[in-house]
Amino acid sequence: MHISAERIAQIEARRDEVQASMTRADLAPEEFVRLSKEYAEIEPVARAAHEVRRLRQELQALEYMAGGDGADADAAMREMAQEEMQLIKSQLPGAERALALQLLPRDAADARPAMLEIRAGTGGDEAALFAGDLFRMYQRYADAQGWKMEMISANAAEVGGFKEVVASITGAGVFAKLKFESGVHRVQRVPVTESGGRIHTSAATVAVLPEPEEVDVQIADSDLKIDIYRASGAGGQHVNTTDSAVRITHLPSGIVVTQQDERSQHKNKAKAMQVLRARLYEAERERTQSEQAGARKAMVGSGDRSERIRTYNFPQGRVTDHRINLTLHRLPEILEGAGLAEIIDALIAEDEAARLAQLDGIG
Repeated sequence: MHISAERIAQIEARRDEVQASMTRADLAPEEFVRLSKEYAEIEPVARAAHEVRRLRQELQALEYMAGGDGADADAAMREMAQEEMQLIKSQLPGAERALALQLLPRDAADARPAMLEIRAGTGGDEAALFAGDLFRMYQRYADAQGWKMEMISANAAEVGGFKEVVASITGAGVFAKLKFESGVHRVQRVPVTESGGRIHTSAATVAVLPEPEEVDVQIADSDLKIDIYRASGAGGQHVNTTDSAVRITHLPSGIVVTQQDERSQHKNKAKAMQVLRARLYEAERERTQSEQAGARKAMVGSGDRSERIRTYNFPQGRVTDHRINLTLHRLPEILEGAGLAEIIDALIAEDEAARLAQLDGIG
């Protein structure tokens, strides 16, 4: 994959220009923020570009030495140059690929926090238990990444697990790592309640939505219908005795969000608006991506939440991701969160490879 010397020079020049601009004494605070953001984006690209330029220059110098065109070139020098050339030639493709990856168009939502929604599907109680297993898996993975996970709402099942659970995850690169988790996750295992030892198949649906800033999604008050009612629950001290549950209907889209987990009506409304903004932002992303159908096809899976993406088979101790035909016989480790990283990294690598293959050439 060849990136032209001109393109590399442009990247490094822009990095230097931004860096110099940031040191100006008359720089306004908002301009400094804008330049800082641009520098953070271009610096890793420029670093990758510099490495490619360095290796190419070294190769050119070594080719001159190995060719014996220099007056002082002798056999020992040419032999040494030949050896160095082989090393540089083995390093250059990797450096060029790293630069090409940096130059790929970025999903604007990659750096966003994410809303994680898990819903029990077919399988009744067993599906709810599996939804609980998935939630804990993502919780442990998030902890390992140094992310913060906050429960937004939960509808717990009587047997354990969840009929539905929604959480907000914040941290570095959350959506970039979790976006390929959306879809139907299937489990095959013998339920605790099954006396005959028969394997049951159940499913849960996972949706990962990028969370927008408030300024990204403008919602007019006139577009909202807000209903306040008394929360329902399983009983006990946490059942509300006041009307604090909130149901928000976004009239233009028909999206309905309910929130009753907090005792405060104000907090429930704030959380409901957080979920609504995420769903509206994702709806707009899907509309934009459907207009760019070619780019959408390059992704691992379509992001369609009705697509079966992964099977967790307990009797065989394996997890299979159907999109990339990856099977790992480490089911307990994956459900503990630690092993999930390998699947996520493989999905990201496959997506990058597919998008690189689509490029006709850079430069």
